Amino acid sequence: MFLAQNAEIAANFKLMGRKSSAPQIYEALTIIDIASEGMGIAKKEGMVVFVEGAVTGDVVDVQITRKKSGFRQGRVLNFLTKSDIRIEPACSHFGVCGGCKWQNLPYDFQVAHKFKQVSDALKRIAKVELPEIQPILAAPDFFHYRNKMEYTFSASRWLTNEEIAQNEQIDQRNALGFHVPGRFDKVLAIDKCYLQAEPGNAIRDFVRDYAIQHELSFFHLIEQTGLLRNLILRNNQKGEWMLILSVTEENDALFSLLNAISERFPEITSLQFAINNKRNDTLQDIPVQLFKGNATLMEEMEDLTFSIRPKSFYQTNPKQAYRLYCVAREMANIQKTDIVYDLYTGTGTIALFVARLAAKVIGVEYVEDAVADARLNATNNNIDNATFFAADMKDLLKPEFFNEHGQPDIIITDPPRAGMHEDVVKCLLESNARKIVYVSCNAATQARDIALLDVKYKVTAVQPVDMFPQTTHVENVVCLELKA
Repeated sequence: MFLAQNAEIAANFKLMGRKSSAPQIYEALTIIDIASEGMGIAKKEGMVVFVEGAVTGDVVDVQITRKKSGFRQGRVLNFLTKSDIRIEPACSHFGVCGGCKWQNLPYDFQVAHKFKQVSDALKRIAKVELPEIQPILAAPDFFHYRNKMEYTFSASRWLTNEEIAQNEQIDQRNALGFHVPGRFDKVLAIDKCYLQAEPGNAIRDFVRDYAIQHELSFFHLIEQTGLLRNLILRNNQKGEWMLILSVTEENDALFSLLNAISERFPEITSLQFAINNKRNDTLQDIPVQLFKGNATLMEEMEDLTFSIRPKSFYQTNPKQAYRLYCVAREMANIQKTDIVYDLYTGTGTIALFVARLAAKVIGVEYVEDAVADARLNATNNNIDNATFFAADMKDLLKPEFFNEHGQPDIIITDPPRAGMHEDVVKCLLESNARKIVYVSCNAATQARDIALLDVKYKVTAVQPVDMFPQTTHVENVVCLELKA
């Protein structure tokens, strides 16, 4: 059995341009826990071994793929015993596509582990006095919860082990799907994704099939050739859809494809395209052109409406985003005379969500386009007590800024995964705000920042929220109050 599987591994390594050599095998490892990144944890002669594709209770043979002084990392080569907690993944792409690492685990187990992830980070890294951590707010929808998906066209798709084993010439290499983890140049062809509601799959498949039938060229990343690069699908809770097609040139073939999409899917109320001739796929510095329909999607939250443009950031799980914002608002307990600062405000969703409770809200965000969206959303909702600034947080937040715009009573901060810069933490400490509500998508960096804030602030509430079922990611909201 090992010989056959090692042949497949060697074939994949050869396909990837790597030297094939006899891999190191650890036999009969028992998985004792799961790491925050979703890999199983085992031990071999006192050495920690992280194992991709394994869960607690599995007994596996492991091929080692990475060696470090303090640990080893590998992937499952053979299952000797499968854990009782395993379930059958819904998606046929599970294990190759890196999007849903936990489809093989029951949802209640996923939630329990995410709670443990938050608890461990706060206790081991922050090492501060903690209140009782509230039970995690589980998501009502395990699947079909995302309102945005991004697919990549490729003229050199990833081949499965079965295709490689057949050792035959494969003519059809076009794909529309997701990048294989660790392989920037290879795309896995997706037949069905369970993360976005229908007709998301139908739209993607129609675009792919039309392109192949009409011989439209798929992009080749290495050679930098081909017409079709990326497909972005966004939808709102009213069932309206936005499609953005990224291509390398504007021509009749593109317009024929867009017209065909429009005729087939009347749900697409915003049909747009962008010309991208760069070596990367980002559209942030490229104009997006409206082909047909509306320039935006509109999303509702309580009595607010948010305008979502092609490049706008909006939480990808809108149902759980609402619950997350409600938690933050409740923890803040804003009074009518309060001045609220919303840091890393993005498109201003949290700032506008709490603005009517406060005397004034100041939103700060690094991305200028996001700030433009925030201002537009404030105008559309007739909110005149919210002001937004585009600047680097650590450069803007100075005593002079507070003196000019008002000392904060409440600070809400929702930084990226890297957490807050030390200068921003210092500024928060100097602000003497009554409360800091810290929203985070990374419990480890949040715990690091809380440890720094502990000299003046005490944690009084902790509420994890599961925004992304089937993945290892979890959001956490912490309330910190100024010590007496």
